[in-house]
Amino acid sequence: MGRRRIAGTAVEVTELGFGASVIGNLYREVDDKTAAGAVRAAWDGGIRTFDTAPHYGLGLSERRLGAALRPLLASAGRGEAVVSSKVGRLLEPRLPPLPQDDDGFAVPGDLVRRFDYSRDGVLRSLEQTLERTGLDRLDVVYVHDPDEHWDEAAHQAVPALVELRDQGVVGAVGAGMNQSAMLTRFLRETDVDLVMLAGRYTLLEQGALDDVLPAAIETGKSVVAAGVFNSGLLAQDDVPDDATYEYRQAPTELLSRARQIAEVCRRHATTLPAAAIAFPLRHPAVVSVTLGMRTPAEVEGNLARAAAPVPAELWAELEERGLLRSWAPATRITSTLATTPTEDHQ
Repeated sequence: MGRRRIAGTAVEVTELGFGASVIGNLYREVDDKTAAGAVRAAWDGGIRTFDTAPHYGLGLSERRLGAALRPLLASAGRGEAVVSSKVGRLLEPRLPPLPQDDDGFAVPGDLVRRFDYSRDGVLRSLEQTLERTGLDRLDVVYVHDPDEHWDEAAHQAVPALVELRDQGVVGAVGAGMNQSAMLTRFLRETDVDLVMLAGRYTLLEQGALDDVLPAAIETGKSVVAAGVFNSGLLAQDDVPDDATYEYRQAPTELLSRARQIAEVCRRHATTLPAAAIAFPLRHPAVVSVTLGMRTPAEVEGNLARAAAPVPAELWAELEERGLLRSWAPATRITSTLATTPTEDHQ
């Protein structure tokens, strides 16, 4: 599996990353054994980049990811993997507790999330994450979903993380959101190294070509693409009637567009999900695609999709038919994004 370096840092990420939100029981339960098996399957398949957050399952994702990674890292060395987590939500006791979390995770509601992007909040959050994961450090730390908290996030959270980066405590710092406008501000107005962009640069929509991606090129920074299946609409070879977009029933016009793209994929002997994974990595600012993977079978399926050939002719036809916006092919980012192969995959 190829690796790409986060611009301006020594951190190299694999082109495919393991998103651990779903092993935090996102929407439905998964048992400990299955979650650990998914992490191990990702490792065995060459994935070395793992992303989590306190928000995911009220800490369950961090605990499970750390428990699965620790024996692997003990054998291979801590430097073999890149582990990222996030700050901005502190977990505190909820009194009285709820029977179940009220923010999308199938876990007991004994904790509550409190937004805190202050310097002290960042340091507390990192300390708690290290306790939950049992790891000695994080390689990448993102400011998580600061949609309503720009001032505190930009002027307290980011400087606190930059100080830790400059001390060598973390390798890279960034911001992660599912909107592009504020991420563009982080790239242009703060000292982050990268952003994680969820759902806004996919086969279905390329709005990030208007803001985040040119900002990354111009500032010499990097982008991690997440949500590349648009929460399910691009996740299957054939688009079902009940496919979801943004975690809701997909509108008719988007179902039609996705099916048109799928048909072009079939003509070029590839699949809609394979193309959805490959597409963001064509852009020179994008260093990795993060996929949520709940079970070993899901991991193996995504590894196969990521390895499947996607011919250049596919992109050309999609652009000609107005189904895909193009980015200027002459644009190139600095050599800090040089790709280096690994022994695991071509």
